[in-house]
Amino acid sequence: EMMNITTLEIGDPFFTIRLIEDAPRHSIGEKTIVLNIGDRPIRVREQSIQPLQSVVLVDTEMEDVEKAVVVEGYAGHTDEAALMAQVRETWPSAFEVRGEERLRGIEHYMSPKVWIGQIGLTLYHSASVPLNVGLHRDHAFCPVPGFREVHTQIVGYGVMQQCRERDVATLYLEEPMAPGITHRPMYDEQGNYPWHQYETVTPSIFMAVEMLPEGATPPSL
Repeated sequence: EMMNITTLEIGDPFFTIRLIEDAPRHSIGEKTIVLNIGDRPIRVREQSIQPLQSVVLVDTEMEDVEKAVVVEGYAGHTDEAALMAQVRETWPSAFEVRGEERLRGIEHYMSPKVWIGQIGLTLYHSASVPLNVGLHRDHAFCPVPGFREVHTQIVGYGVMQQCRERDVATLYLEEPMAPGITHRPMYDEQGNYPWHQYETVTPSIFMAVEMLPEGATPPSL
């Protein structure tokens, strides 16, 4: 099997993001975030990275990579405020791109989105604390059940919140998000999501990974 490495431009010039497929072995040098989006564990020495889990790796090798997203260069920014100011000059606001009312006036920015087959990747920068991005649960562009989405923290700190109703006062589950962390999947077997939102602890950059089920077509964004 030939190893396949695709470099995605969505992180340029701030981060290098690659999709690695079918790699029996892959060497990691500087600090790198690795998200397993395959169906089987990735091995790293005595550890395994389970599907939809992520870790930070440095100076090591991973084995049996079916499909992984890696983020390089995220740890090399000594001045995060300057980095994020540059990001705001480069990426449009999420409201400009998506037009969702909950995003109007919110300091939330997004990179271009890229689709590779059934996998969509986008970077987001949340500039304000709090962010108040708004609870949501539907993903209307995917009419087929089985839509999966996770978010991986790249810079800064946040929390992923789940609520019983469309009201933050009904919060029942919160997961801390630090660089290299992916929250655990939220959806049930039918692909239903709870009301959820990302909230900043500090100004943040995270990656959204959307995985469409067979039979769904990527939206032409």
